Amino acid sequence: MKITRKMIHPELRTRGTLIRLFWPCFTLWRIRLCNVLLNTFGKGHAFTKKVLYEQVFVPRGDGSRLRLCVYTPKQRREAVPGLLWIHGGGYALGIPEQDYHFAQRFIEASGCMVVAPDYTRSMDRPYPAALDDCYLALLWLKDHGAEYGVRTDQLFVGGNSAGGGLTAAISEYARDRGEVSIAFQMPLYPMLDDRMITESSQGNDAPVLSSRSCLIAWRQYLGKLHGTDDVPKYAAPARETDCSGIPPTLTFVGDIDPFRDETLQYVQALKNEGVDVFFQLFDGCFHAFDLLKSSVSQYAIDFLMAGFSYAVEHYTKEQPTGQMDDFSL
Repeated sequence: MKITRKMIHPELRTRGTLIRLFWPCFTLWRIRLCNVLLNTFGKGHAFTKKVLYEQVFVPRGDGSRLRLCVYTPKQRREAVPGLLWIHGGGYALGIPEQDYHFAQRFIEASGCMVVAPDYTRSMDRPYPAALDDCYLALLWLKDHGAEYGVRTDQLFVGGNSAGGGLTAAISEYARDRGEVSIAFQMPLYPMLDDRMITESSQGNDAPVLSSRSCLIAWRQYLGKLHGTDDVPKYAAPARETDCSGIPPTLTFVGDIDPFRDETLQYVQALKNEGVDVFFQLFDGCFHAFDLLKSSVSQYAIDFLMAGFSYAVEHYTKEQPTGQMDDFSL
């Protein structure tokens, strides 16, 4: 799907052209450079004075610790949602602090608690390290959210791009394990399908994210599994054939995004199972367009926040009781 300049939304056209000119593709050396810069100048910085920020370190099974960024309102409320927010970056780059603006919006809208995990990037270890970390963060939120005023029956999960893919994976994984209930999910323009067999994912040279970048990201994330029939559904959620029991969902995607078709297919699969879905397709919009300043970007943000506010008022799910059986990936 070749993307011409005229296909890009008029408000995004100039910036999209410049992005495509100066950063046509993510390469491994560029990913490494970005991670060095983010780790050096981003980790441990709140980047906002409007909400409270703290770091929590949770032990992993191997003795190492998972870093969580925890955002809460300055005036703490009771009986609020708890949101696990997962940053994007092709599974290969990024830190939770880069999405502080998402946390700030959600907190201002509801007084919720936002937990953002510094999950293991594929440059360090491939799947399932990132999934394990995000699920560990979700369990921590379930066990400790009440200390921050979170109601246990209103745990949400969300994220963008690869964070959207991990959101969908966590929703499937939590449903199958039966340890923790998710009341609502927000996988924004999610990275779902490693097979790259859809029209929008092939030959796409859109700004920000191209087909070539997607291929590099999937190879890095899946490692030896890439290109085989052994890729688990929790690594590539589009491989799931049973979407029953997935929580109500909000998502959006641009119509020139490589992830357009897999998002559309995911939305339809959820609707076929009777899942409540809030969805918008944005004409002329490339990957992560909502992070740029424009009226169409603002419309996407308004759509997200309206759906989130609706979920706060309407969606809950009680936590399971009892012990689960042994389960493995």
